[in-house]
Amino acid sequence: MRKTKKRRIRNRVLRFLFTLMLVFFIAFFLSGGIWVLHPRTWQNFGDFLPQLSYEPPAIQESGEPQVMRWSDRLSRFLFIRRAVNARVQRDDYVPLSEIPDSLQQAVVAVEDNRFYSHHGFDPTGIARAALVNIQYGQIEEGASTITQQLVKNLFLSHERSWGRKGEELLLALDIEANYSKDEILELYLNTIYYGSNFYGIGPASQGYFGKKPADLILPESAMLAGLPNAPSLYSPYVDFIAAKKRQMVVLDAMAKNGYIDEQMAEDAKIKPLSFAR
Repeated sequence: MRKTKKRRIRNRVLRFLFTLMLVFFIAFFLSGGIWVLHPRTWQNFGDFLPQLSYEPPAIQESGEPQVMRWSDRLSRFLFIRRAVNARVQRDDYVPLSEIPDSLQQAVVAVEDNRFYSHHGFDPTGIARAALVNIQYGQIEEGASTITQQLVKNLFLSHERSWGRKGEELLLALDIEANYSKDEILELYLNTIYYGSNFYGIGPASQGYFGKKPADLILPESAMLAGLPNAPSLYSPYVDFIAAKKRQMVVLDAMAKNGYIDEQMAEDAKIKPLSFAR
């Protein structure tokens, strides 16, 4: 009898404490405390961790990729901005405000025309690629968005496996939760490979056209935007005809997506290009 009474008292106390905590958290969130759950809030805690030393982006690494511990993978996911900063070279970094709209639009049009509407991955593209991959029993076709390409360029190997694609997807969602679209596009343009040993839009603009990105005109922007698809093949210093054909594809994509009209595209296709070499 006495044990039953004690149990009832204990249960009442526990219920009271639970109710009190529930009321506290509801009041906390309603008063603005919901910010604690926002992904960007956690990035500030990364500032209290030891600063990471600079590592070149994965796209620039040679040889076998290093095996990461699960603790490092978790830390990268929780503090993605800290991890990104450790992989980005700032010497030749070009802010988006100094990159012409024509280049931004060209990249979005040809690489990821739903960039501003998705959240890191494109379900339509994934569904299409999944059907192809199931048909062949292996990964034959990708559906990478600009965000996924950024993740791959910064952190991941070129291994074609379901595990690597899964990690790519998770990190892309993480990037989208912690960066604006403009920040993502800016990082992408500054880390992608443009062929002929040019990494980033700054070195590529100078290396191909001898000018700063801000001074690029539409035909030049379209050519640069087409290079990352196959930089070793499309570099005009390697194969000008292939580079020119790719430029036309980019201009057609820009017209199709409403960034330029058909006449502007045709004029840009026939405009002579002057290269730095």
